[in-house]
Amino acid sequence: MTGSQHQNARILAGECYCRAVRYEVADAFSYALNCHCSNCRRTTGSAFKPFAGIEYGQLSLVRGEDAKVIYGDDTTHDAHCARCGSLLYSRVREGKWAHVAMGTLVDTPSIRPSAHIFVGSKAPWHEITDNLPQYRGHIGDG
Repeated sequence: MTGSQHQNARILAGECYCRAVRYEVADAFSYALNCHCSNCRRTTGSAFKPFAGIEYGQLSLVRGEDAKVIYGDDTTHDAHCARCGSLLYSRVREGKWAHVAMGTLVDTPSIRPSAHIFVGSKAPWHEITDNLPQYRGHIGDG
């Protein structure tokens, strides 16, 4: 999408559980996936993390900068609320993209997850019951 298309996108709100941290993001996600890797399971406390990917510049914090904690470095990291622990987003792909944790969105995005990734390390107690494609690792890893 071009910058002008992003500017015309609806703006979605997202927030942590305790509402100390709030963000806005354009409803112009490029992809959405369900990640089953062990890191995503640990950071969310669930069987997988549904996330939507967007250029990092399309995400902005509107409240709670002082309540945000970063795990990682300036370029790639997970951003959590320091008060309640909610994972809000991950900064990935050399810091150019954000993977927004879809469960923190207050508004409904137009995108839906299109596949399951890292099912090679999914929780053994979880059964995937939908018909979305499944990949052992990243998309293309079979």
